[in-house]
Amino acid sequence: MSNPARPRLIVFDVNETLLDLSTLTPLFTRLFGQGVVLREWFPELILYAQALTLSGRYVPFGELAAGTLRMVGANHDVAITDDDIAELKSLISAMPAYPDVGPALAKLQSAGFTLVTLTNSAPSPSPTPLEKAGIDHFFDRNFSIADLQVYKPHPRTYDMVAQAYGAAPQDMYMIACHLWDIIGAQAFGCRGGFLARPHNNTLPVAGLPQPDFIAQDLGNLADQIIESDSAA
Repeated sequence: MSNPARPRLIVFDVNETLLDLSTLTPLFTRLFGQGVVLREWFPELILYAQALTLSGRYVPFGELAAGTLRMVGANHDVAITDDDIAELKSLISAMPAYPDVGPALAKLQSAGFTLVTLTNSAPSPSPTPLEKAGIDHFFDRNFSIADLQVYKPHPRTYDMVAQAYGAAPQDMYMIACHLWDIIGAQAFGCRGGFLARPHNNTLPVAGLPQPDFIAQDLGNLADQIIESDSAA
């Protein structure tokens, strides 16, 4: 039986974990003639977000996303216009939820977990991306690193959530399809659930702790967490 007095907090990454990043592919196909450049742009965006934090600097995620697209464009000799940037931002704000998200969130909520999000994206006015995707009602709170001006996986980002709920790190689960996010959360003391979305995999390196839970479907990941929590 789970202990009802113990915080039961699940923290979700948003972009690509809950919301389908692949819906940006047509923009990259139009700009570069090949949609796969999306998978060049997004890792570069994350790389430079983390580089800024390590360097003690901060640029809002939306501005960094736009600048990274211009940089990738320059690498491919493609001029990125202001209209292209506007389209990118519009598409990002309207990404749909993956089909497995709603049922899995409902299952976790029914099991008594408190669900929150923690994203590198800045807060946005209503309707928010989560509202547009129809899943905002599952979450008790939505946290943004913009309040700290450091990007995940900095430990302060996870601590922000822990402090808000008075939760010990070991009573928090971090769910993400990005292994770097899981590595950061586990280093902070959380349990990590890795969701193997397309183009995201675990890292088989000796001595690197692996996620506590691994699944290709959020429903399966939810089942693993519920079973583990019930046995605690």
